[in-house]
Amino acid sequence: MIQNGSSTETIRTLENDLVKINFTNKGARPASVELKRYKSADSSDVKLMASNFNKIAYLINIGNNETASTDELYFEAGDVKKEADGSSSLAFTLRDSSGKSIVHQFSLKPDAYLVDWELQTKGADKLFTQNHINLVWQVQADQQELDIQTEKRETQLGLLDGNGYDYFTMRDGLNKSWESGLKWLSVKQKFFNTTLIADQGFSHVDINCKMPADSLKIVSQSVANMQVNLPATSAANLKFSFFVGPNDYQILKSQKIELENIVNLGQGVYAFVKYINRWIVMPVFDFIQKYALNYGLAIALLTIFIRLLTSPLIYSSYVSGAKMKALRPELDAIKAKFEGDQQAFSMEQMKLYRSAGVNPLGGCIPGLLQIPIFFALYAYFNANIDLRGVSFWWSKDLSSFDAIFKWGFNIPGLGSHLSLFTILAVVTNLLIALYSMNSTPDSGNPALKYMPYIFPIMLLGIFNGLPSALTWYYTVSNVITLVMQFVIQRYIIDHNKILAEIETNKKKPKEKSKWQERFEQMQETQKKVNAMKEKSSKK
Repeated sequence: MIQNGSSTETIRTLENDLVKINFTNKGARPASVELKRYKSADSSDVKLMASNFNKIAYLINIGNNETASTDELYFEAGDVKKEADGSSSLAFTLRDSSGKSIVHQFSLKPDAYLVDWELQTKGADKLFTQNHINLVWQVQADQQELDIQTEKRETQLGLLDGNGYDYFTMRDGLNKSWESGLKWLSVKQKFFNTTLIADQGFSHVDINCKMPADSLKIVSQSVANMQVNLPATSAANLKFSFFVGPNDYQILKSQKIELENIVNLGQGVYAFVKYINRWIVMPVFDFIQKYALNYGLAIALLTIFIRLLTSPLIYSSYVSGAKMKALRPELDAIKAKFEGDQQAFSMEQMKLYRSAGVNPLGGCIPGLLQIPIFFALYAYFNANIDLRGVSFWWSKDLSSFDAIFKWGFNIPGLGSHLSLFTILAVVTNLLIALYSMNSTPDSGNPALKYMPYIFPIMLLGIFNGLPSALTWYYTVSNVITLVMQFVIQRYIIDHNKILAEIETNKKKPKEKSKWQERFEQMQETQKKVNAMKEKSSKK
């Protein structure tokens, strides 16, 4: 095959209001993609597919039993054409004197991140000997965020095949293969992705990934060998697309190829929370942010909405706590009576709860039911690209941690910085724990006395590296909890009415539940075993 023109690299550009894509005639492929509405860690426009590692190529027969890779060949670059609908197109051509040719036609629509690529061939039976093309697609994910370690943890390989969407967390040495049915393959970073889509699907795919440990800027490198079947004709056209852009759920969903699944709204054991995000959190937050002055206020309003939604559970928890507090004098008397005999104390404690109609877990269950909401918001705020680069008070980026202090070394469990929103979340959580501890009776377990202090310390290590949007939400939620505790327990709950209800319950005949019967049987059995041990020791 004879190359057209001189062996000189020529750059052509397709662009719209969202992207600027440079194409090279060497290999007739994208050379770099610039996202105009997003900034990288160094404040320049985000660039994807911009390194020399990136390429897409395939082998062709060039005669005399020789082959060449298209990334080594110089195509003839056509001029950029503007269409009436505002889209632009560009064609690269490679031909020989016998009439065989290859054309790479690229087109970009206005307000789109998707680039259509049509591969047109004449003489396909001569150019390719086995009725298929072996594409080699190389993708390098470069650092785009301030914290490259977080970015590495959240980089994934996503795909859609006949079984639906699947993903793999990127790691060094990751190797995967698919025999058929693969529709698209995506290298997804925290907020951006590079995806190759085949209209006809890929008949076979092998991919190898690595994460260079010695690089300060490279997140991952992937090499995919992708087989595409050709029709048994001389002239063959194949259609592909590149999506190179943000992990914006609505934009990805509008592609109508299930690409929105790459946005991590809940995965793994927490996959169920994605439905909380899709059906509740996202619609409500999108509505609020249209009218809020800023995203920080929108998060606060979302917090208020969620607390109102869960307020019946919270009220039930506080009523249960008030009942436990009303029983404190009787529990103290039982504790004094059976001092030193924890088993007897536990049995009498359960009898008191049963006679008073109090569920000792009543204050815990509502809190447990809120855990899925927390994990849903963790996933949502961590993946919401709208928060990226948005400042609020001292936080320069709500999608990342707000570091008010930094030091040049890593403290295990804490990191190399300290977040102010995390400190506020920890302090307000400590106040809630202390308030709750003063409102409920002593359990008799000395270890539980220290839990109000231990848990906030644990939160300090857990929250310090989380997005400031999440720690801000948690802080607002804690403040609301403190206010609700004070108002409900001081002005809404009628403690005299609760005491009267407890006394009424005591007078009612009680039937033991099966759980209570088993629990008491276990205690009686343990009591007998302990008595036998004491007799044996005396002998």
